[in-house]
Amino acid sequence: MVIESAQAFTLTFPGPSAGALAFVRSPAWALSRVEFLRHLRADDSGVRGELLVQLPVLGQADLPFHSRVVPTADGAALEPQPLSGERAWVEVQGSARAEDTGSVQTALDFSFMFRAHLAVPDGGGWGGDAFSKMVQAAARRTLERVARELPAGIAAAMADAPAAR
Repeated sequence: MVIESAQAFTLTFPGPSAGALAFVRSPAWALSRVEFLRHLRADDSGVRGELLVQLPVLGQADLPFHSRVVPTADGAALEPQPLSGERAWVEVQGSARAEDTGSVQTALDFSFMFRAHLAVPDGGGWGGDAFSKMVQAAARRTLERVARELPAGIAAAMADAPAAR
């Protein structure tokens, strides 16, 4: 089962474009205050972590992700990387663009796509179908919540100095 959710938003970085570029190119800094992520780590291969998802009957699921950070001329992009051997995982794809407004602040345009891959046990018959629909609805609500909460977490991280990461 594959479930998707997208989110696009603009935030104001409290500083010049050089600081804004450093922020969007450092996922450890930019995502440090996002509460639905766990075990977040970034290195030369990209950013990894787990997205926490609440599923009916199954309880909390930790969906791992791995995305490569690709610097662009005006920001950065996240490219999902394959995860093998996982029953459930999430692809995190996105972009962040710093728009120099000529003032002491910089506009940041973000766009994210979350694509959750869930292996749901086949219960067979109408009971299995109902369970599958219940899991799908819960996962969709969770991804929508994730997309809604993401701007606040990223905005909170802007206040942290890079050394505090």
